[in-house]
Amino acid sequence: MGGLKTLNQWLDWQENLHSQEIDLGLDRIHCVYLKLFPNGMPFSSIVVAGTNGKGSTIALLESVYQQSSFSVAKFTSPHILNYNERFVINGTQASDEQICNAFETIERVRNNTSLTYFEFSTLAALLIFADQKVDIAILEIGLGGRLDSVNVVDADISIITNIAIDHVDYLGDTRELIGYEKAGIMRANKPCVCGDANPPLSLEKHANNIGTLLEFVEKPYSGKLSLKGEHQKRNAALAALCIKKLEYKFPINKLDIQQGLELASLEGRFQIKTIKDKMIIFDVAHNEAAIKVLAQELKKDNQPTLAIFSALKDKDIPLMIDAISPLIGQWLLVPLSVNRAADMNFLVDQFNLDHNIKAYDNIQLAINQALNQHSHQRIVIFGSFHVVADALTTLKRLPH
Repeated sequence: MGGLKTLNQWLDWQENLHSQEIDLGLDRIHCVYLKLFPNGMPFSSIVVAGTNGKGSTIALLESVYQQSSFSVAKFTSPHILNYNERFVINGTQASDEQICNAFETIERVRNNTSLTYFEFSTLAALLIFADQKVDIAILEIGLGGRLDSVNVVDADISIITNIAIDHVDYLGDTRELIGYEKAGIMRANKPCVCGDANPPLSLEKHANNIGTLLEFVEKPYSGKLSLKGEHQKRNAALAALCIKKLEYKFPINKLDIQQGLELASLEGRFQIKTIKDKMIIFDVAHNEAAIKVLAQELKKDNQPTLAIFSALKDKDIPLMIDAISPLIGQWLLVPLSVNRAADMNFLVDQFNLDHNIKAYDNIQLAINQALNQHSHQRIVIFGSFHVVADALTTLKRLPH
């Protein structure tokens, strides 16, 4: 594997190394993990699964630990603008050099074990965090739980934010089946905290079977938060409960917890910018449950709203549309530049005749149209991480 120099070269190569983009299972990564970490992780870890709210809960946890004297890292996916966003140590993204060094280490030991793009990033995160001697790492499950590559780690505590229907091709089409997949991150005699107000029975059943100390959030957090939305109060309560469970290892005073929760922020979660007197809201909501939450926020100030929308082809797009449709006066549909993107003709066909829709060849044309029309002062950009990423990149290039 000689000759790879830059981060982009590494990533291009990884994308074509394994036959499938998503290939769940721990056998491949476990084999390489044991070579890299024969004695396990040199730091404590929190593993976070759930249908929605993972990113926010991780941002809240990270912010609290940053108020303390402990060094904290987080591994999240996907990234919005730069791959380096996936690996953050004490608030700073890992450098290209750190990531490439980790890739080289993985490449030296993997022999003939084929790894997916995500498996490479998971192992790279663990190597970088070990090298930086962090005290605690917060690790986000990419998809599901039981068979996700992050589950190769035996975490000190697991978090399950909530359970909704998403990724049915991989996880099943009921909350009970999806709950079972998420429950796979639990460990015997270790705590697991859950923020779901109506948890599926499969969670408790699995916890009882293996002897996990499962606890649920009883009520939303009542303190100050910068993150917008009622649902963030549950995420904050979940983060606070996790911190409490780990206080025997990482004691943090009450003031630092309050301040950390209040200061937490996250790109692409009801993120608001004002451009050309228009309010633009970016939200990575990409399934029915998340879009219902977005709709609740928009309803608080009900005004004519234009949507810039796209989605991945494996989503239930009609349900996504129905969850917010009454609030959207006009839809501008855009293509995504990823393999799993919905084809534009297919995307258009998901709308019915009473929707006001227009398809564009690229997001720049859609954004220009949105900014130059006068009928809608509010623009919401949602449906996928990728559409938010494309929009933020495009807006950076526009003259202000």
